[in-house]
Amino acid sequence: MQGLHLTADLYQCHCEAAWLTDASRLGEWCVKAVEASGLQAVNQLFHTFPATPRGPGGVTATVLLAESHVCLHTWPEQRAVTVDVYVCNFGGDHSLKARTLMATMIERFQPEWTEQRSLDRGDGQA
Repeated sequence: MQGLHLTADLYQCHCEAAWLTDASRLGEWCVKAVEASGLQAVNQLFHTFPATPRGPGGVTATVLLAESHVCLHTWPEQRAVTVDVYVCNFGGDHSLKARTLMATMIERFQPEWTEQRSLDRGDGQA
């Protein structure tokens, strides 16, 4: 179960507002970004939450990968996004592809600052 789990919290994103509120647009782009990074999408689910008194609803976008998953959650009222990229490295090391995908995700949202973490998963034992 060896793998790499990357997370990023993106703050004060300067992207177009639609990237934070339009599940279809964001989802389609996520699938293309996954494929461009060399990972394989096997299923997806994109959901826009209803508006609240604080503003438009955010989006959850999840792409299931043959290698594991990528998931984004947006908070348009805060211009914030969380990104989670996890790849298992069974059968090959997908770490570079995961890092490439994360960089693409961050670039899309144009945050003023990010908090990123990287976690090696599993102990490498069969």
